[in-house]
Amino acid sequence: MRPAFGGPAIPVGVDVQVESLDSISEVDMDFTMTLYLRHYWKDERLSFPSTNNKSMTFDGRLVKKIWVPDVFFVHSKRSFIHDTTTDNIMLRVFPDGHVLYSMRVTVTAMCNMDFSHFPLDSQTCSLELESYAYTDEDLMLYWKNGNESLKTDEKISLSQFLIQKFHTTSRLAFYSSTGWYNRLYINFTLRRHIFFFLLQTYFPATLMVMLSWVSFWIDRRAVPARVSLGITTVLTMSTIITGVNASMPRVSYIKAVDIYLWVSFVFVFLSVLEYAAVNYLTTVQERKERKLRERFSCSCGIPHSKTMMLDGNYSESDANSLAGYTRNQMVPEEEKPEKMVVHLAMSNESNSSRKRGLKGHVGLRIIQNTHAIDKYSRLIFPGTYIFFNLIYWSVFS
Repeated sequence: MRPAFGGPAIPVGVDVQVESLDSISEVDMDFTMTLYLRHYWKDERLSFPSTNNKSMTFDGRLVKKIWVPDVFFVHSKRSFIHDTTTDNIMLRVFPDGHVLYSMRVTVTAMCNMDFSHFPLDSQTCSLELESYAYTDEDLMLYWKNGNESLKTDEKISLSQFLIQKFHTTSRLAFYSSTGWYNRLYINFTLRRHIFFFLLQTYFPATLMVMLSWVSFWIDRRAVPARVSLGITTVLTMSTIITGVNASMPRVSYIKAVDIYLWVSFVFVFLSVLEYAAVNYLTTVQERKERKLRERFSCSCGIPHSKTMMLDGNYSESDANSLAGYTRNQMVPEEEKPEKMVVHLAMSNESNSSRKRGLKGHVGLRIIQNTHAIDKYSRLIFPGTYIFFNLIYWSVFS
């Protein structure tokens, strides 16, 4: 039976020394902690006379024969008392009846995490202690020295998190069938290290988006090169998204990393659609030019000569195409009222000038092969993506 049974609630002070914070699991939403849990109370039934006021220390075998507080961990999934080489339990009794009860425990407890800002997030977890059987009318559980009751090892560190703060709180917990209980909280705040995710997620995704922009500088007639580049970047982005989600719980809301990856995926996908539009418009343009050439067909039977058949409704551009030719023969209009045939021969002077302008003609052809959509995409895509990054990092950082 508890001390002072039938009387006022017995005060039980608690202090904790955190030895290690072993792991944080996002998938299971829990954490594992090893700690020294100490209880302080007074039981006059254990007082004994002493001339030097020295305490007596016992191992765990005496615990089974006396009353000890029945503190348990709320929302714990697994916990155990270390037993190597013997049970890590210590009981110290003072002559006036004060008792110190200490044990070394490893506990895995639930932590409700919010991943809406993942991986630029901070998580606050709590380890909760409470008496299992005794309500606040029988047992008053409290922190022995306030916030000083919680001690941590300076060497505690985690690979993915920075431990920002440990602190203690206490409040009453109500159960409808049993009543009110004192509950103690060990709260700690963790901030995630971003550098790992920059290397594994953000940098590869950004490089894939930049790689997709290379297709804007490739000749629009190089179909295999541009299509293979676009498909490769799309598949790589899909692999990055799948890898990130495989290590995360299946939450029903959008995470910060999802926004970045899916926007990057959209940019990569739009670069593929951009080439589809360029290729289609190029095909339409070439079809029109082919029909125009068939309309004004040429027959070359005389060396260095060219025969063109023009109707009466030829345009100014058709007339300008006669530059560089000399007129050899023209059929009078009276003989051919509907059409006239013009025989043109290239002069030696015109032929040499065309050779001199061959280099400039090749450069002009390269410029003509660059579609207007590619020109605009070279500016719009990088500018929009940089603007998105400025907004993203300013909001979530």
